[in-house]
Amino acid sequence: MYIKIRAVDVVRVPPGRLGDDLQVVVKEVLQEKLEGRMDKKIGMFIAILEVIDKKEGRIMIGDAGVYYETTFDALVFRPKMQEIVEGDVVEIVEFGAFVEIGPLDGLLHISQITDEYISYDEKGAKLVTKDTGRTLGEGDKLRARIVAISLNERDPGDSKIGLTMRQPGLGKFEWMEEEREREKEKKGGQENKL
Repeated sequence: MYIKIRAVDVVRVPPGRLGDDLQVVVKEVLQEKLEGRMDKKIGMFIAILEVIDKKEGRIMIGDAGVYYETTFDALVFRPKMQEIVEGDVVEIVEFGAFVEIGPLDGLLHISQITDEYISYDEKGAKLVTKDTGRTLGEGDKLRARIVAISLNERDPGDSKIGLTMRQPGLGKFEWMEEEREREKEKKGGQENKL
């Protein structure tokens, strides 16, 4: 999900900053230009970590700035299909839950939470299962799998990530712990029969 990449970009240093420490200026310009930006192939730039190299500057006719081809390391958020993620529920709506997974939120549709029928408790802002009475609400921690990705370069906040918890080993942490305890009891009961 989070990866460190090495990338190359051309950085324009404005004429007013040419007397400053070039390494610092190039990093600041890269941070301003890239951090928070989404690229469908690369992912979302979280941080510019370090400027590795910059080539000799070039001057363009009619522009007082100097252009430097720069190699740098960056931290990016790149969700991948079928990746297991952990996150916090940040919002409950009638059709599911929004889960914070890094800088973006994923949608856990109501049909992807569990096999049980689920109803929406508007007053309590929770999703409630019919048979077991389990609840999912804001602040709950869970583990899910990414099943759909649609990244929006123009408006990263409008990117869509679909999640599911309908597989073994996925779910709200409390539910998974309950399952482990049930399995232990089941195995313990079988051992006593032997």
